[in-house]
Amino acid sequence: MVYGMKKALIIGAAGFVGNYLIDHLAVDCGMEVYATKLPHEELGNQNARIYDLDILQKQNIIDILFEIRPEYIFHLAAQSSVGVAWKNPALTIDVNIKGSVNVMDAVRELFYKPRLLLIGSGEEYGHIKDGETPISEENSLRPGNIYAATKVCQNMIGSIYARAYDMEVMMVRAFNHIGPGQAPIFVVSDFCKQVVEIEKGIREPVMYVGNLKAMRDFTDVRDVVRAYGLLIEKGSAGETYNVGCGKALAIQAILDLIISKSKAQIKVEIDPNKIRPVDVPIIEADIIKIRDAVHWEPIIPLEQTIQETLDYWRDRV
Repeated sequence: MVYGMKKALIIGAAGFVGNYLIDHLAVDCGMEVYATKLPHEELGNQNARIYDLDILQKQNIIDILFEIRPEYIFHLAAQSSVGVAWKNPALTIDVNIKGSVNVMDAVRELFYKPRLLLIGSGEEYGHIKDGETPISEENSLRPGNIYAATKVCQNMIGSIYARAYDMEVMMVRAFNHIGPGQAPIFVVSDFCKQVVEIEKGIREPVMYVGNLKAMRDFTDVRDVVRAYGLLIEKGSAGETYNVGCGKALAIQAILDLIISKSKAQIKVEIDPNKIRPVDVPIIEADIIKIRDAVHWEPIIPLEQTIQETLDYWRDRV
């Protein structure tokens, strides 16, 4: 996949996905990559030129866009923790709605038309009814938490901007992505870190977990960023694409697989603090649309992702 030396700007690159996206665009796609982070965040990736940016300051976005003039813009900046959204709804709304509108508006003021990918979430579908799984992009949206509601709003505004202002805006609904380097507030990384701490004798041989019956669609982050790269080049303006593996697994099955890769004797207990106020029983993506549009599907097996995530923690704990 060669694009020529196109310029790509990743807004909000200090998170888990940002580093992987920088590497994919720079190394695999041969792009000139620019990335932004908040002033207090760390981002030490040699494959990108790094800028400080707060997306709540619209003029700062405009200044960076005029300086770089990117062909492709990936909008990753978000308050993306469901748990944090329950505790701090106002911050989540500011960053995820006002911030993304600032980005779209700044792009609208340019004298040319870059392609903009807005990153949303499988959480947008919310309560999924019987018979709706796997869930397609046309399904009703019934967000069950504040984070999901802000992402639904971003998606709707993005599609309006695409139509009303004739902008090249594409939207993604990304389902759970996992891999080495993910923060342990997310379930797979949390489980892997706990297992490693038990292996090293740092914690008692008991794992504390939330709802193990919930079924989720997990995709390796490296497959996810490959989808983003394909969509920004070949996706259709105004369209939304699911990015997931297309197969839901119970959290219990993930936990069993992680524990099976450890020699430690481990007991499992439910931690009431890890149970969410509202939890959707099953989330599984229908990925026919993205497969047809850009010929993408995930290729990294779950077992490999889990092994590499365990090894990541074994190197760091």
